[in-house]
Amino acid sequence: MADAQNLFVLMETAAGYALFDVVAFDEIAGLLEGAMDSVTDLKRFGRAIKLKAFYPFESAQDALENANAISEHAMHGSLHTFLEMNLPKGGKKSKTAAFTLGIVDPGLATAISDGFKGGVSCRSDDTIKEITRGCRLHLNTFVKGLEGGAAEKAQLGLGHSYSRSKVKFNPARSDNMIIQSIALLDQLDKDLNTFAMRVREWYSWHFPELKAIVKDNYMFARCAAFVQDKATLVSGEETETKLEGLKEIIGDDEVANAVVASAKTSMGVDCSAIDMLNIVNFTQRMVKLAEYRKKLAIYLTDKMAIVAPNLSALIGDTVAARLISKAGSLTNLAKAPASTVQILGAEKALFRALKTKGNTPKYGLIYHSTFIGRADAKNKGRISRYLANKCSIATRIDSFSDEPTRLYGEKLRDQVEERLKFYETGAAPRKNIDVMAEVAKELKAGNVDDDEDMEDATPKKKKDKKKDKKRKAEEEEEEVVEEEDDDDEEKPTKKAKKEAKTPKSNKKEKKEAKTPKSDKKEKKEAKTPKSDKKEKKEAKTPKSDKKKKKSKD
Repeated sequence: MADAQNLFVLMETAAGYALFDVVAFDEIAGLLEGAMDSVTDLKRFGRAIKLKAFYPFESAQDALENANAISEHAMHGSLHTFLEMNLPKGGKKSKTAAFTLGIVDPGLATAISDGFKGGVSCRSDDTIKEITRGCRLHLNTFVKGLEGGAAEKAQLGLGHSYSRSKVKFNPARSDNMIIQSIALLDQLDKDLNTFAMRVREWYSWHFPELKAIVKDNYMFARCAAFVQDKATLVSGEETETKLEGLKEIIGDDEVANAVVASAKTSMGVDCSAIDMLNIVNFTQRMVKLAEYRKKLAIYLTDKMAIVAPNLSALIGDTVAARLISKAGSLTNLAKAPASTVQILGAEKALFRALKTKGNTPKYGLIYHSTFIGRADAKNKGRISRYLANKCSIATRIDSFSDEPTRLYGEKLRDQVEERLKFYETGAAPRKNIDVMAEVAKELKAGNVDDDEDMEDATPKKKKDKKKDKKRKAEEEEEEVVEEEDDDDEEKPTKKAKKEAKTPKSNKKEKKEAKTPKSDKKEKKEAKTPKSDKKEKKEAKTPKSDKKKKKSKD
């Protein structure tokens, strides 16, 4: 602050931008050194701070755009224009900054400093925070038009629109549907199991032999809701119609006949009309709940095919949805490493093992996949690690790819199958690079086929026009070729005679065919070199040997 001559403070409000000028530094220092409540004194604070300018937002949409820019630590165009108009312009000769701009948010301060060509000296410290606190407290007195709760209304409206925009543009909004669906499915499974046991126990007081013949809970509830009183199966006008209805429900004539036969010799207690009405009402509710559970499973399958097609093709819709629900979103699951995906859902066992220094768990939610159940006991840990690796790859493809496809998930599933065979028989599986290259080729081939289909889908008139243009172009090319042929025939035959002779290139080839200089050198070297001559001379009797002979003589 010693380097700058003036200090300005920028404050962002729901109504607009406010720029304050710090007039008296000594007064501000006295306020900060004293009690914290001294900022609330309007007389002392008003002597040190003056409102330089205020920029009101034009509309609620403009306020929302500026709020989004500030939350992302970016400078909006309106803020840039406001500061450029109201901040003093520094001289070129002066080395020190002409002013300093105080901002509470350090990220916004960096964006503003980088947004101007010459750069703006910005600061964000406790002094700026205290000044901003006082400015916000006395904003109604500085800016006219914000009295009577106008500022609070602007804050409330901007808060609602900002929250609504964040929820609307949430990238994980499609994941939320999957998370809620799988949670509801799990809850429905528990409730349906409880309700089915209650139906069996309640209706068995009237017709106990039915639960031994019809084992399935859903089928038992449908039969109980259809039969109601067992006496209608034995005698009455509805006997034949009820027998046909039982055959349609059960799907087996022998079982339906066994139900009718057991009704004749049943040991059950007769129920009153009111008791039977309550039993049938509860049973019908349970049947409708089971049918809704089937529809919800179909909805989850369709949703997984859109959001995570590769992961669902690899390990199934239910397990994939549970992994996404446990991670919180598909993006969080894609960011997690394969080791985390492997033990996702077994956190209690993991921390228990770390606390007791025991063996850590080998698998979590992926244990419900069919691959781990098919593997041997000694290979369960290995196949779970391999499957978690492939799940991580499939999740990242689903999360970051623009066009969803199931090809990668199907190929990854084949790789896991090959790995199981490798553990059983020892057959070497394919490499991951080769599999990915194969998928890429298939996708390219599919795009080419789609382009051809799009061309076939064009109207016939356009095709006819294209064919006519091609025919005209081919006829013109043929005419040009014929003219060139005629010109070649009219030329004299002198060039042909010259070409018939040996050209320069052939002469050069003949010269090269002769022994080049390098070959001559090799021939010379092939002769006895100087070194060989020296060796021959040395091979003769040297001078020392001659002297010895003379001395003997």
